[in-house]
Amino acid sequence: MSLQSLAHVNGYYHKPTSVFATKRDLLFLDFVGLGVKRSNRRLLGTGVSVKSVGGFSKKRNWSYSIKSVLDFDHVDSQQSSHVKQKRRKGDELCDVGGNGIIRTTLVIEKRMLILGDLEYKEDGYPSPCLLDIIIKVAKLEDILAERGACGVGFIANLDNKGSHQIVEDALTALGCMEHRGGCGADNDSGDGSGLMTSIPWEFFNDWAEKQGIASFDKLHTGVGMVFLPKDEELMEQAKSVIVNIFNQEGLEVLAWRSVPVNTSIVGYYARETMPNIQQVFVRIIKEDDADDIERELYICRKLIERAASSETWGTELYFCSLSNQTIVYKGMLRSEVLGKFYYDLQDDVYKSPFAIYHRRYSTNTSPRWPLAQPMRLLGHNGEINTIQGNLNWMQSRENSMQSPVWRGRENEIRPFGNSKASDSANLDSAAELFIRSGRTPEEAMMILVPEAYKNHPTLSIKYPEVIDFYNYYKGQMEAWDGPALLLFSDGKTVGACLDRNGLRPARYWRTSDNVVYVASEVGVLPIDDSKVTMKGRLGPGMMITVDLVGGQVYENTEVKKRVALSSPYGKWLAEKMRALEPASYLSSPTMENETTLRYQQAYGYSSEDVQMIIETMASEGKEPTFCMGDDIPLAVLSQKSHMLYDYFKQRFAQVTNPAIDPLREGLVMSLEVNLGKRGNILEAGPENASQVTLSSPVLNENELEALFKDPHLKPQIIPTFFDIRKGLDGSLEKTLAKLCEAADEAVRNGCQLLVLSDRSDELEPTRPAVPILLAVGAVHQHLIQNGLRMSASIVADTAQCFSTHHFACLIGYGASAVCPYLALETCRQWRLSKKTLNLMRNGKMQMVSIEKGQNNFRKAVNAGLMKILSKMGISLLSSYCGAQIFEIYGLGKEVVDLAFTGSVSKIGGLTFDELARESLSFWVKAFSEDTAKRLENFGFIQMRPGGEYHGNNPEMSKLLHKAVREKRESAYSVYQQHLANRPVNVLRDLFEFKSERSPIPVGKVESAASIVERFCTGGMSLGAISRETHEAIAIAMNRIGGKSNSGEGGEDPIRWTPLSDVVDGYSPTLPHLKGLQNGDTATSAIKQVASGRFGVTPTFLVNADQIEIKIAQGAKPGEGGQLPGKKVSAYIARLRNSKPGVPLISPPPHHDIYSIEDLAQLIFDLHQINPKAKVSVKLVAEAGIGTVASGVAKGNADVIQISGHDGGTGASPISSIKHAGGPWELGVTETHQTLIANGLRERVILRVDGGFKSGVDVLMAAAMGADEYGFGSIAMIATGCVMARICHTNNCPVGVASQREELRARFPGVPGDLVNYFLYVAEEVRSTLAQLGYEKLDDIIGHTELLRPRDISLVKTQHLDLSYLLSNVGFPKWSSSTIRKQEVHSNGPVLDDILLSDAEISDAIENEKVVNKTFKIFNVDRAVCGRVAGAVAKKFEGSAGQSFACFLTPGMNIRLVGEANDYVGKGMAGGELVVTPVEKTGFIPEEAAIVGNTCLYGATGGQLFVRGKTGERFAVRNSLAQAVVEGTGDHCCEYMTGGCVIVLGKVGRNVAAGMTGGLAYILDDDDTLIPKINKEIVKIQRVVAPVGQMQLKSLIEAHVEKTGSTKGAAILKEWDKYLPLFWQLVPPSEEDTPEACAEYEQTTTGQVTVQSA
Repeated sequence: MSLQSLAHVNGYYHKPTSVFATKRDLLFLDFVGLGVKRSNRRLLGTGVSVKSVGGFSKKRNWSYSIKSVLDFDHVDSQQSSHVKQKRRKGDELCDVGGNGIIRTTLVIEKRMLILGDLEYKEDGYPSPCLLDIIIKVAKLEDILAERGACGVGFIANLDNKGSHQIVEDALTALGCMEHRGGCGADNDSGDGSGLMTSIPWEFFNDWAEKQGIASFDKLHTGVGMVFLPKDEELMEQAKSVIVNIFNQEGLEVLAWRSVPVNTSIVGYYARETMPNIQQVFVRIIKEDDADDIERELYICRKLIERAASSETWGTELYFCSLSNQTIVYKGMLRSEVLGKFYYDLQDDVYKSPFAIYHRRYSTNTSPRWPLAQPMRLLGHNGEINTIQGNLNWMQSRENSMQSPVWRGRENEIRPFGNSKASDSANLDSAAELFIRSGRTPEEAMMILVPEAYKNHPTLSIKYPEVIDFYNYYKGQMEAWDGPALLLFSDGKTVGACLDRNGLRPARYWRTSDNVVYVASEVGVLPIDDSKVTMKGRLGPGMMITVDLVGGQVYENTEVKKRVALSSPYGKWLAEKMRALEPASYLSSPTMENETTLRYQQAYGYSSEDVQMIIETMASEGKEPTFCMGDDIPLAVLSQKSHMLYDYFKQRFAQVTNPAIDPLREGLVMSLEVNLGKRGNILEAGPENASQVTLSSPVLNENELEALFKDPHLKPQIIPTFFDIRKGLDGSLEKTLAKLCEAADEAVRNGCQLLVLSDRSDELEPTRPAVPILLAVGAVHQHLIQNGLRMSASIVADTAQCFSTHHFACLIGYGASAVCPYLALETCRQWRLSKKTLNLMRNGKMQMVSIEKGQNNFRKAVNAGLMKILSKMGISLLSSYCGAQIFEIYGLGKEVVDLAFTGSVSKIGGLTFDELARESLSFWVKAFSEDTAKRLENFGFIQMRPGGEYHGNNPEMSKLLHKAVREKRESAYSVYQQHLANRPVNVLRDLFEFKSERSPIPVGKVESAASIVERFCTGGMSLGAISRETHEAIAIAMNRIGGKSNSGEGGEDPIRWTPLSDVVDGYSPTLPHLKGLQNGDTATSAIKQVASGRFGVTPTFLVNADQIEIKIAQGAKPGEGGQLPGKKVSAYIARLRNSKPGVPLISPPPHHDIYSIEDLAQLIFDLHQINPKAKVSVKLVAEAGIGTVASGVAKGNADVIQISGHDGGTGASPISSIKHAGGPWELGVTETHQTLIANGLRERVILRVDGGFKSGVDVLMAAAMGADEYGFGSIAMIATGCVMARICHTNNCPVGVASQREELRARFPGVPGDLVNYFLYVAEEVRSTLAQLGYEKLDDIIGHTELLRPRDISLVKTQHLDLSYLLSNVGFPKWSSSTIRKQEVHSNGPVLDDILLSDAEISDAIENEKVVNKTFKIFNVDRAVCGRVAGAVAKKFEGSAGQSFACFLTPGMNIRLVGEANDYVGKGMAGGELVVTPVEKTGFIPEEAAIVGNTCLYGATGGQLFVRGKTGERFAVRNSLAQAVVEGTGDHCCEYMTGGCVIVLGKVGRNVAAGMTGGLAYILDDDDTLIPKINKEIVKIQRVVAPVGQMQLKSLIEAHVEKTGSTKGAAILKEWDKYLPLFWQLVPPSEEDTPEACAEYEQTTTGQVTVQSA
């Protein structure tokens, strides 16, 4: 690995080309990636060669040494810029930019490995298919292979005057984003960068004159920027195709121009694939209107793409742009060389009034030239989570999209999407279609990426027409949902918009010379602060546009209002849109009890489903919670029959895009659905509004009845039963074909609502029901492929649906709504049963009426659906519908291709006939003579005799306890034998070892002591398990040299010192443990940082050997954790800085790890505070995890941990335990192989966990590529757990997972038991290695050839395909031990090292003196002061990078004059932090945003004073810090558990969501606060308590003294006027404190009166 400090674009240096150097009318916007698709500042691809100004290039160096150079001689931005260069070791160069910005860039050098097309297809442009080819459906595999991140921005001149300066400035700004892009293996090929400008006619006319061509008529000329095939002969063929089509269309080709380029600066890979770049000039004679000319050019381009698709060179032809207005210069280039590669861009005659620039970062290896951005209209930065559904819906629309502007030529411009292109390319082509069909760019963006307009306080009061617009289009276009920042231009308008969650920072400011500047980070370009007249930020869903023709800038609501008033949307909705009124639930059962039982048997219900799922939902209105994880076989391996849904696992977001928070941030989410025909979206009109809206997709019987009566929908019922009288084989497939035909015919006859129903008055033995998911999927896919899907909605009326996962599957594969009639009937019968009535009478259960029970069920399903959507970062059910966000484990190709087209099914599986057999096995139960009098219990959730096999069963735990307690080898071999004889439970059970070598004596094999060092235990939090268990596990792991994991929740400092007072196995330090030895330490080597940040303090982190960032947990990926209130004892609350008895909920992982570059920033912060600790990132297996892991490795992680879906948990919803995440075997295989293919495998240790029980598991994981092995549940079992599976109740019978003193006293374990277990496992590994003939684990890691499929027959299918698990792409260059023993990855030289090397500072830290220093700081100085502690008062000036002053400790006082980015004061534990703008500013400080998003995240102490506003999610999870700020964005004080926040200004929506502790004081001087508060928990009151008034006043006084705040001073001056305008927000746990309770104590009141007088 080599580490280099890079500098900026060289344009910076020779002359002051700063955008702000001259007074010009410019609008400058620079969004450096507000989308998930942007890279990290330091997350630079895989190797970079630094070119200095003198054209000096660094010679390649393939070593892995770490080298760096840094020059801290900052240059003042006001001076003329110059460059300092330093050389070290003869081959490193570093430039320091003229504005003193230093880029410390991390570079990973990777071996020269040229990859072929490894199943990753990502040709970023639509490969046009002829229309007679059957429509192809979007494939998840294609989509997963393409992930990326970027930086974007734009500059625009308000007078619409062209100048070369704008182009230069854009290139300069692009160079500042080099750190946001990736680089190829050759150190030179970038992932792509580009520039869009208006067409420089003057420049082209000069060229024409030299060529002797007449100058161009700019009204009638189109310019195409074309990538042509490299080969001369093929290029000529391609050109002739292009010319022919232009001629056919009546366009005259005026000239071809070879674009002059400098190939010497292109990287090796980029040169291999570099196209022939030419421009074509065409004349359009027959059109005069600019829009018609653009349309004609669009049609030509589509026709050329279609003609090329049948040619061999088809993939090598690509139009970057073909337009009369704009032109795009782009390529697979690093951003700083874009301007040097294209000579045109250096020419002073090349002028443009605006420029959009973009820098791409892709997590994969093989970026392509066409994939660089900007696309033809958009620069997109983010991740579209719903892309698979969006593509399918766009495809379905192809037949209905028509507009008179196309003059009947719609056929020629299809298709509109392409699953092999990136999500950005597809969004671009959708936007292009709207704009070319006559919509404005801003309208297209509002249709495709709508904001969260429901219950929006400002919109609903002031802009009702905007809400009408969104309501009209929500039934026409499903939102392209996911975090995104979009820049767009059609040459007349330039604009930018942010997605509905605002998960990308965007800051803007405007200067007195009329320049507006927008960036996701402040400090990207130097600027004179006195000229700034306004500072602010783009919030969630906001938009800004510049009208180049009119010279106006329009901000958010102005833009939207203009668009919304263009048609009478409100009138159309009032006339045509019909809302389905909620209908009452049935008040009595419709079936006899016996009949219901027969139905439940026939449709596959188990007594567990009824009792644990349906009845819990009906009584409590929420999903049932369970614990311990999923240890039953995958459905395809099981010997029991399963419902079809069990073959599907929900996908979830990790790292490349964020999960969102349905619990606290539900205001951006909606479950609304529209039913009915979707008309022609290109033509707005009243008939399109003729639809029915549902507030939820769950229907009761009366609501379904109401839909049948709707005259416009013409509903049609299609029964879904298959007939087996002529035999089972082929029957299911035939029935599906008939269903599709029936649906097809119904829709062609005008039906707008297809109801697929398995309801029947009498069940017939020979007509079993088709699995409803199969029927819905098949009909949905059939209608898409026949162009009919837009004409009708699908509703499932079914008995086979009762859990949230079932609803999610049906909706994800195309149903718009579901009527679960049997589940509702079950709710009714439950309410009337004697058992329920008795429980309610005795007060054991809440009284609920029969209707309330059904409503509770619906409520629980709705909440569960929100949670499932949010795991994937999707906010709208309408976007989830048909988006197929699932993976399949165990269905064969024929089934997937027919009904679930495009979904990933890696291991193949059941055929239609095998599926039919499984359905029949349920059906026959209803007809057997001895039909049971009660439902069978399949034992899928709880272990029971005769039920499904569970991996963690009582017999296994007894045998294990016997082995570890008796220390007998024979007892362990009985345990081994038990595991060897178990039924097939996991994928690895299908393999066995084979070896060519002859066995060797065990004595030659590496020792057990060295093997156990690779073992770790799972991240079990203290709180979920008892102190005894937690400490016993830690002591055992420290004895053997393995690693235990703290889990989330902090650690008691008493555990950090080795014991020296042990007598007879007892120690007074830890009196509750037995079996101790002197020298034992109870510290966890791995300390976990999870999204709740509970117990994460600087001292906790400094005492870690490894720090684990928990992105996801196997039992509930994509969700936060939960600790029930009764487990939060006083001790637990102390460690977590929270309140005893109050339940603790961790948010989903989206606050500071919501994208690859934010994760890299957190890794940077942790390396910063503890440079000796390796940082690990915990992921959960799912398809596409290899791509994610590559990004994490580039982000400088030391360890990547892959967890399987079968991991344990203390408490989690059942549907999450059962239905999310994949097997680790597939996850490890994909991760190991992708990392090798990307040359990154040597950088990271690969660790795996999930259901490990023995040495065999360790060897299997090793053969698949893992270096280290995690044991979770089994470690608990070894210390005494008896698998009672009641962890979530706090009643564990052996005190393993309880906080109750009397139960903890029963804890049986001693550390020695666990030590024995791990030694047994290591010995088992040794003996197997000896049999295979290998001396050490290193020799088998990644050697899949040692595995072969076992000869066993599964009950359900013989069609599993295991080839993927046995594949091999090569081996790392280093052995596993070398990888494990490498040094911790460094952050490279950082400002902190300079601070610490300062003699005065180090002296003050040593000797506790006080010292004052002033330093200059820049936005590349990140996580400053993360490493420095002690009594140091410091002052910084400038723009601070991300995570300024993170993990501050008491005694440090920091002052920043200037501004800061995201995560200020993250995790601070003490000290004082003051942020204030420079003295002479042109703007009003309290109206300006001067710090970024998510500040004070997880702070545990200290004080923060900010003179100005903060961004979104201020003080999220604050535990003890105090803060005074002058305004905040949305979600202020979210999840706060302590401390005090004072806001002297405006706040955003959703204040105090999930706030369970601490106090907030908010000034409300215009009565707008109350609707913005989330009233779920906190009470709102005036500041009445004298102690509270004192607290408020003294903090404001401190704020004024430290920041000079004018707002604060005004408040103090008129204290009696302002005090009654403050609201105090008080959570229940604070109601009795003196600050919140006026009657607290009389004596204090006396003192207060004196003070306020």
